[in-house]
Amino acid sequence: MTIIDPATKSTDIRLRAVRTACTGHAYRTPIKFGGVAVDHATVLDVECEAVTRRGQTVRGFGSMPLANIWSFPSRVLNHDQTLHAMRTLAERFARVCQGFTEFGHPIELGLALEEQFLAAAAEVSRELQLSQPIPKLCTLVCGSAFDAALHDAFGKVHGLNCYHTYGPEFVNRDLGEWLGADYAGEWPDAYVLREPKARMPLYHLIGALDPLDDSELMKPAGDGLPDTLPQWIRFNGLNHLKIKLNGDDLVWDLERILKVDRVTSETQRELGVGTWHYSLDFNERCPHVEYLTEMLSKLRERAPAGFDRVQYVEQPTARDLRSQPHNRMHEAAKLKPVVIDESLTDLESLLLARDMGYTGAALKACKGQSQSLLMAAAAQKLGMFLCVQDLTCPGASLIHSAGLAAHVPGVAAIESNSRQYCPAANIAWAAEFPGIFKIHDGTMDTSCLSGPGLGAIPI
Repeated sequence: MTIIDPATKSTDIRLRAVRTACTGHAYRTPIKFGGVAVDHATVLDVECEAVTRRGQTVRGFGSMPLANIWSFPSRVLNHDQTLHAMRTLAERFARVCQGFTEFGHPIELGLALEEQFLAAAAEVSRELQLSQPIPKLCTLVCGSAFDAALHDAFGKVHGLNCYHTYGPEFVNRDLGEWLGADYAGEWPDAYVLREPKARMPLYHLIGALDPLDDSELMKPAGDGLPDTLPQWIRFNGLNHLKIKLNGDDLVWDLERILKVDRVTSETQRELGVGTWHYSLDFNERCPHVEYLTEMLSKLRERAPAGFDRVQYVEQPTARDLRSQPHNRMHEAAKLKPVVIDESLTDLESLLLARDMGYTGAALKACKGQSQSLLMAAAAQKLGMFLCVQDLTCPGASLIHSAGLAAHVPGVAAIESNSRQYCPAANIAWAAEFPGIFKIHDGTMDTSCLSGPGLGAIPI
């Protein structure tokens, strides 16, 4: 197939204007994350105006929570300081975009902007005199809404869902450009579905502070939504449960899983449900890999059926893989798939994790649509287990995350934590997209994610 020269491809776009806004949302109940209780979210919205080589103009929209507790953890900076750094970073990224005049496909533009965003993050760190520089993961989270707006605009200007625009008729360079010679002659569309999966099982989050039953319920939220695990299972018909664990107290973690399994088993038995699944999330707090292998071994001894229900384990130890070469996951991965999450920021980190025994990868829209597409391709070619997680994304950011999950082969389930912790942020979207925001049978109706741009976000 003859590929049109990048300099003359008429479908290319460039940015012409960018506007940003931040909104705050209080959580109905707090979630304990990495040892910290979080009770609110700040969401970054980005609207871009783009133009094609032919002069057609279009607006694109992207949105993502500024999850500083997750993307910028710090022992020397407090919550307000890291959040301020991220808000400052978003403003700086808007200025970078205003001065970015290159034409291209959104993947090409997104990856080129990522380089400039990383340089801008270093500048902001110096200007704010931060005692800890802004991490790469934090930079990706801030940049993801800008990247999403580009993909959204590109699809809309061509009247296509963005997952129809990742082949050689639109993308100027093959995957070999970014992933190496093994991918030469391959295009991103080979690793995504043109049409979304119609329905996907929903992973419900069980936070470390969430009451499992009435004995743990100290104060009902009083808003008509469930408070305990059995209530949630009945309310949404759940059969996939993600269990947040402490990672620094093996007895507590093991007993937490065992109680989740007991409470869930009793409820599912009453409902006549025979099959369900768990994922285990330690938020990288395990001191060493032996903690994980011991915990899994004890779980298998104490509750064999509960052990069998564990589908995968999210990154158990610290995200800086190079500083912890001893924490290799080969033995743990013989028990269950072990997924790289916080560490995954590029191809180099994916390959390092694989060498260290990780057998799966967690894709997240908050790391950028462009980067996620590359990681989806690389992980599939390497035969790794894949999942998509949503960072408690509300509104448009959930639609973006759900679209990623629904279009990547091999991703078996989807996350939607905002319905639990900040449902008020979804109200404006729920009436128009009920399949995404209203769960009745343990699954999300993702068939609607086929509209122009990122799927269901209004033109």
